[in-house]
Amino acid sequence: MTTEDGRVATEDGRATETGGDERSVDTEADAGKSAAGAVPSVERPVDLSAYDAVVYDLDGTLVELEVDWVAVAESVLDVYTEHAVIPPTDDLWGLLGAAEGYGLRDEVEEAIAAHERAGARDSTLLPLGGRLIEAVEEGRNGPPAGVCSLNCEEACRVAVEVHGLGEALDPGAIVGRDTVDTYKPEPESVLAAVERLGADPARALFVGDSRRDAVAAERAGVAFAWAEDLLDQ
Repeated sequence: MTTEDGRVATEDGRATETGGDERSVDTEADAGKSAAGAVPSVERPVDLSAYDAVVYDLDGTLVELEVDWVAVAESVLDVYTEHAVIPPTDDLWGLLGAAEGYGLRDEVEEAIAAHERAGARDSTLLPLGGRLIEAVEEGRNGPPAGVCSLNCEEACRVAVEVHGLGEALDPGAIVGRDTVDTYKPEPESVLAAVERLGADPARALFVGDSRRDAVAAERAGVAFAWAEDLLDQ
């Protein structure tokens, strides 16, 4: 399975990057977890009640967005072409990161977000998302929960609404790529979600499915758990 940042699932359920024709994790993030144990995750079984707040990644963790990331990159390259700017790279994240310097940040962001919003409407609920819904329906109240995603905030909110996750997640703690000034693997978006849940980073847990998630959690000083570890226990 190819994930939202151009990764493919490995045999142990973690995700690793593809050859770069889709979205790829920053080189710096790769260096932060170049091997399976380089960024620590909490021990199994994961006891969510031990934390004051839980923040979930969205795409690949709670839902799977129906997005062709190759087409997204082509749309972004079209933005550069339309403004007669030679793209500095063909990597999607590199193009987004460079867009500010060319005065193209808003256009590039919207090109990506348009695909994400459509993909959120056609997204699939994943088992962990289903478990959150079941817990609410059965009255099993866990710690307050939010989202920290690499997708734009609007797409996150669309997916939450489409799949009825609103009762399981604090609507004030839905943090996307464009909610704060930086995005994963930088720590600000994780910390923003934790703060909006009223928790201290040292008492929060971030659940994700990628190196980028693990590195963001480590940089934020937040405990990290792999999504599949919550499913396998």
